Order: sequence, then structure tokens, then C-alpha cells
Amino acid sequence: QVMFVESGGGLVQPGGSLRLSCTTSGSSFSVATIAWYRQAPGKQRDMVARITSYHSTNYTDSVRGRFTISRNDPRHTAYLQMNSLKPEDTAVYYCNTHPPNIWNYSWGQGTQVTVSP
Repeated sequence: QVMFVESGGGLVQPGGSLRLSCTTSGSSFSVATIAWYRQAPGKQRDMVARITSYHSTNYTDSVRGRFTISRNDPRHTAYLQMNSLKPEDTAVYYCNTHPPNIWNYSWGQGTQVTVSP
């Protein structure tokens, strides 16, 4: 299986910004829809943003206008720019295909984002 490797998380104050990155070695990256997911303690893992191979994007209502997903196919890397962060954005963030785990891809370790004063 081919894992994603996420990075860029950290502790930030409300209203702050972070830029997450994820990379993989899988050869199907450029044709896959890639998504960012998040999982808060005690909650299910939910998709927050996705980007198709044609760079069409979609966001869940709670992050639309604050988060921006992008991708760099030659680098097999996806990004999530997060602005105007809120405490409710606190979660472990993961990237994967959408739907997840297709073409031999699998979940990585994620990156922790904590939004707190």
C-alpha cells in the first residue's frame, strides 16, 4: 500500500492560519481526486475539501471561504491553506483519495491542528 504523509499542523490562536501539505509516492496521484479529511476527538472522520484531477474544488459548508485546497501533480503533493481558524477546526487532518483508499492508497498518520487561545 502507498501512504500519504501529512505535515504542517500545529498550535495556532483563533483567527490564525496554517498551511498543510501531504505527499505520496503513488503513481496515480495526478489522476486521482484528492481530499483533506479531519477527525476530532470522539467524532467520525469527515471530508473538508476535495480537488479533482481537473482542479475543480469542493468544500464542506463549515470551511468554505476560509480553507483553500490545491495540488501540485508533478510533486505528488496536495495543500490545504487554512485561514481564520476557529477552535472547532481542532482535529487531526488527513489526506487521501476521494473516495478514500482507492488504487492501493491508504491513510497516513495525519497532522494535528489545535486552535486555542
